[in-house]
Amino acid sequence: MPRLSRRGLMLGAGALPAAAALTGTALVGATPAEALTATGQQVPGLYRYKVGAIEVTAVNDGVRSFPLADGFVRNASRDQVNAALEAAFQPKDQISIQFNPLLINNGGKLTLIDTGNGPQPGTSTVGKLGTNLAWAGVKPADVNTVVISHFHGDHINGLRAEDGGLAFPNAEILVPEAEWAFWMDEGEMSRAPEGLKANFENVRRVFKDIDSKVTRYGWDKEIAPGLTSVDASGHTPGHTAFVLASGNGKLFIQSDVTNTPILFAPNPDWQVQFDMDGDKAAQTRRRIYDMLAAERLQLTGYHYPFPATGFIRKDGNGYAAVPAIWSPVL
Repeated sequence: MPRLSRRGLMLGAGALPAAAALTGTALVGATPAEALTATGQQVPGLYRYKVGAIEVTAVNDGVRSFPLADGFVRNASRDQVNAALEAAFQPKDQISIQFNPLLINNGGKLTLIDTGNGPQPGTSTVGKLGTNLAWAGVKPADVNTVVISHFHGDHINGLRAEDGGLAFPNAEILVPEAEWAFWMDEGEMSRAPEGLKANFENVRRVFKDIDSKVTRYGWDKEIAPGLTSVDASGHTPGHTAFVLASGNGKLFIQSDVTNTPILFAPNPDWQVQFDMDGDKAAQTRRRIYDMLAAERLQLTGYHYPFPATGFIRKDGNGYAAVPAIWSPVL
């Protein structure tokens, strides 16, 4: 398997296959840069950094923008949400959510945490994980392990390829045991409100006939070398965060402890509509963010602005997200 660094972000001739994948054509005679420009595509969404001896890569799956709906934040008014958007230099009445799976290269073994939105129409602004992995020189068959944080569709749908087969055919799939127990429970499904039933159905679609590849893990366990699971429940019953540690390096992988941080870091008691137990999600957020701020621990956030890594500091009754300094070298 080629090392990730062999292709990096260089727009050389070796990147032509990935550029061709953006349009579905051979792009004969076109340079990669021309291909990207002609199709209106962004350059590869990849950013690599080190955690001790472990190399991690933020792999962007895209961004979804949509009108701000009443109730997007359950316990804040539209005016309050718009004020927070304006303070973050974002347009009013619009929400933009990014998606950032994390690829871990530990001694040549590749672990992918969460899988994005899955295959999408060519004009979609999400579903970019496969293309960006190709730019990194990673084939789906190269991935040894897929770790799932929780069972919302934007985290599990990428387990399936466009033809319905397994997107990562050689990977063991690790899922939180509490999450599996809840979403696979027929009684929970029968009692679920109508809006939640679709998620139960989607979980069954994604995991159908692949039980033999799925391993369930508990909390406070080293589930892969250097990767420990952390109880971050509230957002969903089995929602899980992780600590990646190597030598003196440590990274907190927060999954969905917050949705977009411009809203929920300064307002940690706000509850996004996707939080299944809003009060518990807010308590989890404060517990984890207090720890991150006290330990000055670097984090990566699934819905943070790409490249999705930085720090948390206390700020009044809430917190502020501080971006990590971009580095051109590992």
